[in-house]
Amino acid sequence: MNQTFVEKVFGAPAGTILFKSPDIVLTHDNTISILNTFRKMGGQKVFDPDQLLVVLDHNAPPTNAKLATQYQAIRQFTKDQGVKRFHDAGDGICHQIMAQYAQPGMIIVGSDSHTCTAGAFNAFAAGIDRTESAGIWKRGETWFRVPESVKIVLEGTLHPGVFAKDLSLYLIGKIGAAGGNYLSLEFHGPGIKTLSIADRMTLANLASEMGAKNAVFPPDEILSDYFQESFDGVWADPDASYLWEMTINLDEMVPLVAAPHQVEHVKTVTEVAGTPVHEGVIGTCTNGRLEDLREAAAVLEGKHIKKDFQLVVVPASKEIFLRAVDEGVITKLVEAGATILSASCGPCLGTGQGIPADGFTVISTANRNFKGRMGNPNASIFLASPATVAHSALTGEITDPRGPGHTDHFITGRTTAPTPGIPKEDNRYENGVWNYADQDHLNTDQMFAGNLTYTVMSSDGKEIIPHLFAGFDPSFSARATEGDIIIAGENFGCGSSREHPSVGLAYLGIRAVIVKSVNRIFYRSAINQGLPLIVHKKAVEAYQPGKQVDVKIDQGLIRVGDQSFSFEPLPEKLLEILSYKGLVNWMQNS
Repeated sequence: MNQTFVEKVFGAPAGTILFKSPDIVLTHDNTISILNTFRKMGGQKVFDPDQLLVVLDHNAPPTNAKLATQYQAIRQFTKDQGVKRFHDAGDGICHQIMAQYAQPGMIIVGSDSHTCTAGAFNAFAAGIDRTESAGIWKRGETWFRVPESVKIVLEGTLHPGVFAKDLSLYLIGKIGAAGGNYLSLEFHGPGIKTLSIADRMTLANLASEMGAKNAVFPPDEILSDYFQESFDGVWADPDASYLWEMTINLDEMVPLVAAPHQVEHVKTVTEVAGTPVHEGVIGTCTNGRLEDLREAAAVLEGKHIKKDFQLVVVPASKEIFLRAVDEGVITKLVEAGATILSASCGPCLGTGQGIPADGFTVISTANRNFKGRMGNPNASIFLASPATVAHSALTGEITDPRGPGHTDHFITGRTTAPTPGIPKEDNRYENGVWNYADQDHLNTDQMFAGNLTYTVMSSDGKEIIPHLFAGFDPSFSARATEGDIIIAGENFGCGSSREHPSVGLAYLGIRAVIVKSVNRIFYRSAINQGLPLIVHKKAVEAYQPGKQVDVKIDQGLIRVGDQSFSFEPLPEKLLEILSYKGLVNWMQNS
């Protein structure tokens, strides 16, 4: 008794490290890189083809011949392996497709950070990296550390003009981009009865932007109505213990945005109203559902977007697209001046259509607004609800969906960290140490640009090196050498589950990365690549430029100048993975 949701799912208390076989292993366009790694591990036939769910969505339809060839190789792989759950280009975004397969109480992992979206269906769902996905293909299981849980109690009802996206941004703004690091977020309270499955998917989707391991909703009548059947599901005991609890009154929510270039940089729409915008995006895995398209169409019906404004609409799946056609929603959007893209990820990660021009300010319903996220570091991105985006498309400036006359402000006790970045003239390298101790929330888009994700394979360490940290410290890739140590700040490696940075750093021979805190997926990725990553805030704070730094992983010891700091050594199996220089070699030799 007294168990949280994740403790029940894993049958173990928080903090336990154990091995489990996931019910579903999700991959997408990155399946081709995973296949290469699977072959390096000595894999021929996947352990259980019924575990796999493969969806072609990130570059769908493929935008060049190389990607088209990769798509064809993935199709052939699924045929050869007998994978029944395969969805080709045009079927939709993997997280929306997951709605066809996720069931209460399942353990779901995926090689995408927003796999947590499936928590809306009372499943444990979390992102992993590509190498770990290949390992599950080979052995059918992977390791988990049962996360601590937090309880978020929702009361009241959202007012007109306020949506689940605003609630998500409120939560991120209050606790920060690292506020949920490696935590399980449980949503409770009477307010959840007012949230549809689409609303819950939006909230669960954005859990990754708080650093959370997963987010989950109860198996209630809303979910039963969605599945059109009754079930038991899994839920926390009434007297379960939580790391902390938070109560949110939905009646007090207002329209919000995340301002450039951090998702935690939250403001009310009122505070930024009037800011000129040049492009709008409605869709993606966060807000591409039928309810979102309906809301936008209701705003735009009988009107036309502002001259020279570009509005891109991306349905989350073919099924949603067809239903929107049948209802006349698509007609209303097109007549208002919107461009409709194929059901896919669209411009979200900067590889498809709809890339913004230099100097553009974009208002988008997507989940990230990092510098360069949409494929152009010279553009800025605001995140908002579909209604706010639609209203802003009509005026060409950020516009409150409730109308004029509001004066609300977003108040948080946090200080939003500046966008990470090292000026070209700033030398951060001395005595074999890269000093990024003052840089918080260094994200994977800045470590390795998203628009290169499918042109440079994550399995090709040598090809990654020239692009490593290019969006952060332009001098790094040319000067970094084997044996170097990286010192960094809070929430290192946040953002996408993209494993290119950890692969590149490991291939380069970085001896260790010492950080104040780390994103949960990046930590796993570092271990899987044989890259020692140590979380030790005091050691980072003790570092001063020029000091010698030494690390002894097996002894759990860090030396910074004349100071020594101890840390808990890794479990034996994880130390073995490091000793073999990564999961691939460990799989081959163990």
